[in-house]
Amino acid sequence: MATTSNDLAEIKLNPIEATTDSFHEFGQVVGASPDGDEFGPHDAQLDLSRGIPRLYVMHLEDRPLKFSTITHHASVTQCLGSIGGHSWYLGVAKPSLVDPSEIEGVVGADILQSRCGHFYVPPAVDDVRVFKISGPKFLKLNKGTWHAGPLFLHKTMDFYNLELSNTNVSTSCF
Repeated sequence: MATTSNDLAEIKLNPIEATTDSFHEFGQVVGASPDGDEFGPHDAQLDLSRGIPRLYVMHLEDRPLKFSTITHHASVTQCLGSIGGHSWYLGVAKPSLVDPSEIEGVVGADILQSRCGHFYVPPAVDDVRVFKISGPKFLKLNKGTWHAGPLFLHKTMDFYNLELSNTNVSTSCF
């Protein structure tokens, strides 16, 4: 479910199983590959060039299947996966970053500027999708992909998370 702060309407969304095909507009679904395989398109195509990467285990509690906010990282990719391959959910919308040189060409959109300086159009509620991630795989989110979650049915879950070391610092702009 997603709600908007403007009208507080509750919207029920049916989850879509995250597969290479169903998730390609938002990033990648990466599954297990044999040891010794060479790097290729089936591997996470990362951009962590804006800082020091941080890979850590993120412990989350009480993340029910609903959300009222959504966020994005404008300059970096992010990877998320559940430890143990337990099912979880993620709300997403396509990146909506706007190149400053093209602002005048964007018609009918509410273009906002972040405190970090980049321009974007907030996603419409109708553009939000919810994906179910099952089994031993992880998601790589493209730069700018809007996301809400991870969400899950268990009381607690642990996730591995690859992002920049200062992604969650309130003054960072990624």
